[in-house]
Amino acid sequence: MSFASLSDFIAMGGHGVYVWSAYGITLGVLGLNIAMPILAKRRYLQDEARRLRRESNS
Repeated sequence: MSFASLSDFIAMGGHGVYVWSAYGITLGVLGLNIAMPILAKRRYLQDEARRLRRESNS
């Protein structure tokens, strides 16, 4: 596919809203797939550190 200008590329022949929103949703889901395990690991490590401190004080 070739486009005459950048605005034609962004418009995608009148389907730009659907195309770019699909890209946005995909990038959002990929971002969540990366961020959620990192946040879960951080939360787990904080909980374990808290538990170990609590056990060592007992």
